[in-house]
Amino acid sequence: MDKNTITGLVIIGIILSVFTYLKQPSQEEIKAEAKKEQAAAQAAEAKKQKKNKQADKQEEEKQEVKGNWVPNLDSQGDQIYEDYLYSYNDTVTGQDTMMTRIETPVVSSNSDTNPEKPETRKVIRVIKDSIITLKTKKLEIDFSIKGGMVAAVRLPGHESYKNYTNKKKNIALELFQNGDASNGITIPINGKKLNTEYLEFSVKEHIQNKRIVFEYKGKDKRNIQFIYQLKENAYDLDYDIKIRGFGGEASPKNVMFNWKAAFRKTERLFSEQRRVSTVCFNYKEEGFSYLSEATNDYEEAEDKVEWVSFKQSYFSSFIQPKIPFGKSGSKFKTKNYDKDDEREWTNLKDFSTSLSLDLNNVDDAAVSMNWYFGPNDYNTLNSYNAGYDNVLNYGWGIFRWMNLYAIQPLFNILKSTGLSMGLVILFLTMIIKGLLMPVQWKMYTSSAKMRILKPEMEVLAKKYPEKDDAMKKQMETMALYRESGASPLSGCVPMLIQMPILLAIFRFLPATFDLRQKSFLWAEDLSSFDSILDLPVDIWFYGSHVSLFTLLMAGTTLIYTHINSSNMQTPSTPGMPNMKVIMYFFPIMMIFFFNNYSSGLSYYYFISTLASILIMLMIKKFFVDEEKLKSKMAARKAAASAKGGSGKSKGKSKFQVRLEEMQKKQAEQRKNTGKK
Repeated sequence: MDKNTITGLVIIGIILSVFTYLKQPSQEEIKAEAKKEQAAAQAAEAKKQKKNKQADKQEEEKQEVKGNWVPNLDSQGDQIYEDYLYSYNDTVTGQDTMMTRIETPVVSSNSDTNPEKPETRKVIRVIKDSIITLKTKKLEIDFSIKGGMVAAVRLPGHESYKNYTNKKKNIALELFQNGDASNGITIPINGKKLNTEYLEFSVKEHIQNKRIVFEYKGKDKRNIQFIYQLKENAYDLDYDIKIRGFGGEASPKNVMFNWKAAFRKTERLFSEQRRVSTVCFNYKEEGFSYLSEATNDYEEAEDKVEWVSFKQSYFSSFIQPKIPFGKSGSKFKTKNYDKDDEREWTNLKDFSTSLSLDLNNVDDAAVSMNWYFGPNDYNTLNSYNAGYDNVLNYGWGIFRWMNLYAIQPLFNILKSTGLSMGLVILFLTMIIKGLLMPVQWKMYTSSAKMRILKPEMEVLAKKYPEKDDAMKKQMETMALYRESGASPLSGCVPMLIQMPILLAIFRFLPATFDLRQKSFLWAEDLSSFDSILDLPVDIWFYGSHVSLFTLLMAGTTLIYTHINSSNMQTPSTPGMPNMKVIMYFFPIMMIFFFNNYSSGLSYYYFISTLASILIMLMIKKFFVDEEKLKSKMAARKAAASAKGGSGKSKGKSKFQVRLEEMQKKQAEQRKNTGKK
């Protein structure tokens, strides 16, 4: 392998190293995670106990009120309620919003001032929440009467990492809990907004584990219905909204659908799960887009919106309307938690979106949507034919293309055989290396030719030591390459061919849902790091564990580097870095960069590099005879010299001709300036 090939390899390695360093999770977060998670759980339990005490106190007050007051009844004996709207400030939207509080007119039954003339008062009736659960084989959803909304989502058949390692069975993964999410609509009325999140709904229809209809009846003919229809053996449900009786009071174009959620921790490395979480959306004309994964972000819609996704590492939720959401007023927002926030170590981020339903009327309007809660599995997402798979971080450009149309189909074929994920990765690696074997053969042949020419290159370097002779040196070097059939680029081009696959795999394996909670050898979860030793301290830039797959990967890379180092020429130009030192430095840095990465990825690179070493030794022993190659190059050089004896430029490349012309001009300039 010649200098240019090694330079290309080092550049690629440096790019990958820098990229990995920038993307690696924070070690401080890893260290603090275990300590703060327990503290967060204790704080949550204390808060729960406090809420229970407050609830008991409120119940006592209600019982006291019941004893002292009797309701005002109508002629049919039913209790009379009245709706009152009052304004408050919504911290999410930053706008004045109205909510409904339900007040009950009551009369005193034991007035001390005048028992014969009871005193009329109004007592606020606290909306008591009630949860109704619908279950299928793939979804468990808690619905709340307060707001008629989705309160919690669990996924049977999937577990959090904590339950997975504790071997607790039949504990469904919680995507979010009651209090973590809300959904509803806002209807503008007389300059204010009626927010269904704070309304009490009744259950109009309930078909066990299949369908539930929530209904809100306001004054006059106002009516809002939320209809949820689950599907058997599916991760999605149909969600319909019906609005009636608001004509003349509300602006149809300003009716908004609001959705907020804070997903729970489900994976081993909380910092990594949070790092890749964000809000994604698909514009009707402009296509897929998303908010920043690293920082708080906010965006107002630039086009009609076909769907919105709250996405994390291995699970997501999508809302897709039958008719795209309108552009006007639609917006998306992500917010990270501040330090000491009660959700800092239990939830990922706050996701929120407000989307225009783009209605034509509010007298009798209906909106149909589909809601997905499930895994970020490529085959599952792709089955919806809506571009959901764009949320998978498979890279961009040629790298994503390589993953979607080459790596993913091959992976699916191997997975369908029923092999373990460790063996699937092994055979995937072998197939890829087998397909690239001609490329590696070309690289080795080029390296061998450059090694054969090395003595002659050193002679040229001694022949033209001065900078003024650089043009002559370059011309003779190019002539040597041409006559012998060698080329420094023939080693770099094959490397560039392999680079898209190298970087595509770097994106593919960590984003592949099939590796989640799949064990292999000592790795209990191929989607996370493997650990053969937990350290008592957290080492800066390394972590608090030892990943064996990372050590094996770095070791094989070091061996491969050592084998190739003999092919590299030491730079003769003063000030140039020692390339051999850089080459050995890279495998060592990999130990730090990959220690917290997916063990499946480290395992792939380990097998791939080991295969490269074996293929290179096999090519050297059975396919390339350097002595025969040397004789062939010498014969070609002699034939080229014989043909070029006439002094014509026949057989010279255009680049060679231009170099000769540049040399003549340079010689004339030196002559004119008195240089020899």
